[in-house]
Amino acid sequence: MPSLRIATWNINSLRLRVGLLDKLVEALRPDVICLQETKVPDLLFPAGALQPLGFPHTVFRGMKGYNGVAILSRIPLEVHDAAPDWCAKGDCRHVAAALQTPGGPVELHNFYVPAGGDVPDRAENPKYGHKLDFIAETKLWFAARTGLTRSVLVGDLNIAPLENDVWSHKQLLDVVSHTPPEVEGLTGWLNAGFVDAVRHFVPADRKLYTWWSYRNRDWRTSDRGRRLDHVWVTPDLKAGLKSQTILKDARDWPQTSDHVPVCVELEV
Repeated sequence: MPSLRIATWNINSLRLRVGLLDKLVEALRPDVICLQETKVPDLLFPAGALQPLGFPHTVFRGMKGYNGVAILSRIPLEVHDAAPDWCAKGDCRHVAAALQTPGGPVELHNFYVPAGGDVPDRAENPKYGHKLDFIAETKLWFAARTGLTRSVLVGDLNIAPLENDVWSHKQLLDVVSHTPPEVEGLTGWLNAGFVDAVRHFVPADRKLYTWWSYRNRDWRTSDRGRRLDHVWVTPDLKAGLKSQTILKDARDWPQTSDHVPVCVELEV
C-alpha cells in the first residue's frame, strides 16, 4: 500500500525563511508540506522561489503581515472549500485540499489557531475569547460531519493539551496555551472525529515539544518547550500510521522559527 509523508511547520514568515525549506525537504522527504504563519498576501506568494523544491501543486490563503496558511504537494490536489469563515473574521487561518492518492482522495486540513494573547480571561482579553470561540466552532463543524473518513488535520493549534506536552504542567496551568478551557476545547475537537497521530507513537507519560521560545537563549539546555503543533487522522487511517518525526534540530537552523517541523507517515 502506498504511503504518504505529511510535514507541518509554523514557518513564521514564508518569505523570510523560504531558504530553510530545502533543509526540511532533505531531512523529512515529505510528499506534502503544510505551512502556517506564512504572513504573505496571495498576490505576493513566492511561487518562483518554491519551484525548485519540487512541489508543483499548491493551495494557499494569506494576508499581509499576519496569519496565512499554505499546502505544498508533490501529489495532485483539489481545493476543499466547504468550511465556513471561522468566527467571521476572514483572517486566513485554514486551508484544505483533497489529495489525489492512489488509494483514493485524502482530505487534508491545515490550521493556524489563534494564539490567544497573554491573559487567560475572556472579558479582559478578547484574543483569548476569540481562541476559545474558534476551537468551539471547529469542533462543532467537524462533529457535524458524521462518518468523516480518510482525513488528516494538521497545524499550529497553539494548545499543548497533555500534562507532558509542556515543561511544567503546574506552572503553565494559567498560561495561555495550556489553560483548562483551551485543553478542554482542543480535546473536544480531537474527539469530534480524530486520533492524535503523534501521541499514537509516543506515550502520554513522555515529554514531547514542538516549540521553544525565542526568549530562551540556551533553549536546548533549559528545554522549556510546549507541543503546539499537531497531526490528527480519522480513525480509519490509524492502522496505517507508520512513523512520526519531530525535527528538533530545526530549532538550531539559522534565523529559524520558534516552532519545529512535525512529520507523520501513513499508508493511504
